[in-house]
Amino acid sequence: MKAFLFDLNGTMIDDMDYHTDAWHNIINNQLGGNMSREAVKMEMYGKNQEVLVRVFGEGRFKAEEMDQISFEKEKKYQQTYKPHLRLISGLDSFLERAYQKGIKMAIGSAAITFNIDFVLDGLDVRKYFPVAISADHVTKSKPDPETFISAAQGLGVQAEDCLVFEDNPKGVEAARRAGMKSVVITTMHQEHEFEGLDNILCFIKDYHDPYLQELLEQI
Repeated sequence: MKAFLFDLNGTMIDDMDYHTDAWHNIINNQLGGNMSREAVKMEMYGKNQEVLVRVFGEGRFKAEEMDQISFEKEKKYQQTYKPHLRLISGLDSFLERAYQKGIKMAIGSAAITFNIDFVLDGLDVRKYFPVAISADHVTKSKPDPETFISAAQGLGVQAEDCLVFEDNPKGVEAARRAGMKSVVITTMHQEHEFEGLDNILCFIKDYHDPYLQELLEQI
């Protein structure tokens, strides 16, 4: 492997509960929806505007309205999550070891740039990620492979030389469609939810997993 591509939310930081809470509040209390928290969780993939269309249907909101709702949701999320902002256990040392070995790294996320900056600058890890592909940089979000293909192109590496770190089945499917292997961290989804995805090398709880140590030793 020449490059590691990281999803952000749920993969680098364990923050998906905060996103779920923010969406659940806005959908039910601000937009007049009636969804359980579990139902909201199942819709949380892709761009925020796509979430709104899946939940409320085409034509309910104008594009400008969806942009405003999206930004309000992210501000609520950041306000509640900021006191808890930290990398998933073991990721700090894993990033540094990969960096010292000359492995190229990039972010490939459905988050908007506003949220990616919040994490990279808030945790002072921007030096590891010269390329960060957000929802603002693609026309089709995961499970479409555009996000990861763009990240690989930005790093100047071939798709088959990339390993994707993901927490979501849609993200793993995007990696598979891009021709990339994946390591899955089980922060939000369990192993059985990834059934049928044959590009998974390993499931991990955090970045202390022995598989990752062996992986770095082999590179």
